[in-house]
Amino acid sequence: MMRRDSGRRDTSRRRFLQRSALGAAALGLTGCDRLSQSEQVAGTLNLAQRLNLRVQRFLAGERGLAPEYPAAMIDPVFRPNGSTDPQTARYRELAVNGFADWRLTLDGLVETPLSLSLDEICALPARTQITRHDCVEGWSAIGQWTGPVLGDLLARAGVKPQARYVVFHCMDQLNGKDFYYESLDLVEARHPQTILAHSLNGAPLPTANGAPLRLRAERQLGYKMAKYLSGITLVTDFDDLGGGKGGYWEDRGYTWYAGI
Repeated sequence: MMRRDSGRRDTSRRRFLQRSALGAAALGLTGCDRLSQSEQVAGTLNLAQRLNLRVQRFLAGERGLAPEYPAAMIDPVFRPNGSTDPQTARYRELAVNGFADWRLTLDGLVETPLSLSLDEICALPARTQITRHDCVEGWSAIGQWTGPVLGDLLARAGVKPQARYVVFHCMDQLNGKDFYYESLDLVEARHPQTILAHSLNGAPLPTANGAPLRLRAERQLGYKMAKYLSGITLVTDFDDLGGGKGGYWEDRGYTWYAGI
């Protein structure tokens, strides 16, 4: 269990970093054409993002852990957000038979592409962690997540030297048109608390929380933790993805780096 004084320091640090991220996101979401087209505003957002990344990694280190909590602090209901019941044809078809035909692909800039069933993923060595989810909207919830460490799967696939980012492809569409996607750099993807969660609070992941598999990157705001995963791709840049910003919400003004 955390010591009380170190817990207070950590909470203060996370709040500071969260406010930095929220401030940058809020600035990005002002969204009027005049601002969004301003090179000065774009430059300010990029500077805030780089500063936030450097501050977090300076304070916590590349391997520093997010706080973990005792089981007594788990919230009875883990609030879902974003998509909660995907209606895409592919998702509905897979959900009918309990995702028996679903597979997670891992490809792109890797030596050995992978394709794993849900049973195969659930049989992998797993990490269980009780952590707090912080939403960009200002609410938080504590839950227990279980799943394989993403870094182990990346090591199994063999990441090529030119890879810089890990992209997560999803089966849900928030606006009924564009599939959700997200990305992390390799430092965050290889962090020991970055897992592919198949269980929440000791039970299979509920639909509302991302079944059959979701990302948990505990040092990031909630919108980075993609749900309803279908594939993972290693890339050099985001030029051929969505709006080119590295994520569904990033294409709409959020900052790419959302560390807390």
